[in-house]
Amino acid sequence: MDNGVGGKTHRPVIILLSDRVNKICEVVLFIFLLAMITTTTLQVIFRFFFQALSWSEEITRFLLVWSSLIGAAIAFRRGSHIAVTFVIERFPPVLRKLAVVITYILGIIFFLIVLWYGIELMIEESAQTSPALNIPMPYIYSIYPIMGTVIILHLISGLIEAFKRKESE
Repeated sequence: MDNGVGGKTHRPVIILLSDRVNKICEVVLFIFLLAMITTTTLQVIFRFFFQALSWSEEITRFLLVWSSLIGAAIAFRRGSHIAVTFVIERFPPVLRKLAVVITYILGIIFFLIVLWYGIELMIEESAQTSPALNIPMPYIYSIYPIMGTVIILHLISGLIEAFKRKESE
């Protein structure tokens, strides 16, 4: 769509939001991976030359889980998650588009379940703290509803983009 100003097209707000959230996720992922590498390196150094850091293993584990889920969200936005497409590519364009739409809808349903049970997990574990760092576990488990929401945002954005594509693509 031409907006009359320099021939630029309007992008739906949800797609712009998805892009912005993805950029934030990329920065956070970089920071978490850097922190994980630093913590693990310090743990190795301290274990060999000094006394082992009691908290490093726990923080590395939490960072790994968070990094994995943030990376999954980024992959969903980029469309770089694993997919078996050799059958779908043989479909006529209309069926191909239908398969893509169904896939996005099933993804949204799945991550709504992740979001729901992530919130339930946070509530159920509200009295627990992590052993070494004494962090309230709801903070740790918050990754599930947060990334569930982010991935749903990306899937809705992808669904909108799928509807905007021409049938021949």
